[in-house]
Amino acid sequence: MLKSLNTLMELAKQKGVRRIVVAAATDRYVLDAIMMAKQEKIIHPILFGNKQAILKICAAIGFDISDVEIIDIADPDQAPIEAVSLIRNGQADILMKGMIDTKTMLKAVLDKEKGLRKGATLSHVALFESPYYHKLLGVTDAAMPIVADFAEKVEIILNAVDMFHRLGIKEPKVAVIGPIETVNPKMEATVHAALLAQMNKRKQIKGCIIDGPLALDNAVVAESARQKGIVSDVAGDADLLVTHDINSGNILYKSLNFLGGATSAGVILGAKVPIVLTSRADSEKSKLMSIALAAAIS
Repeated sequence: MLKSLNTLMELAKQKGVRRIVVAAATDRYVLDAIMMAKQEKIIHPILFGNKQAILKICAAIGFDISDVEIIDIADPDQAPIEAVSLIRNGQADILMKGMIDTKTMLKAVLDKEKGLRKGATLSHVALFESPYYHKLLGVTDAAMPIVADFAEKVEIILNAVDMFHRLGIKEPKVAVIGPIETVNPKMEATVHAALLAQMNKRKQIKGCIIDGPLALDNAVVAESARQKGIVSDVAGDADLLVTHDINSGNILYKSLNFLGGATSAGVILGAKVPIVLTSRADSEKSKLMSIALAAAIS
């Protein structure tokens, strides 16, 4: 069981120092997180971007980069292309977005010939440390597919399950959530949930336990499940919540962080290496733990 985000830091340290490439590294908040992660001795950074601007930011935040390689690139749109190329050549283990648009970053990652494609679907997974839950709780997907079709949902689950396996959770409990805990043919979320659960029972999706549809309260509160007569190995003890679309996923993600007192760590999965895309709204701890998560699973 993963009880806190600090566990991710411990796991990352066990893996040794990982090489992280930052594309367009002229972002103070990203460099702050990189500095902290380097001080924790979990990563060694390689910075792509405007060298003079990077040096200025590092001096302002007190980041000693005497042993850090900086690749001077004037055009920020070229930075992710060069960063991805370095990873393809086996010279780095993690990719992180700096001061560039996410679309530009993903274009380089998804390039069919020069990118980092591994499977058909990239997905985002966040792990939340909440004062109201007994262990870390995963949420997918709050950032990538706008409306995942059924096949994409299978891949999204498999991406997350692989992450949990890398973190030492051999059989994560997956709750496919929706507005209700019964199947309603007019609610696609509930139909998809039931099909995913059945595929799991028939060993078409392995390495986890899937149940659904479950309403959010059933998934995370055992007493709520009991009151509704739900008998489930997942209800009240979920490791991962699978949302129906980016609307529900993103709202849940931000509700946990900004109203629920939680702190999160998130990565993009499905490429050849973990990808870290932090938001300026993320806390310092969230940014640091996102890097730790990527290091722990790389």
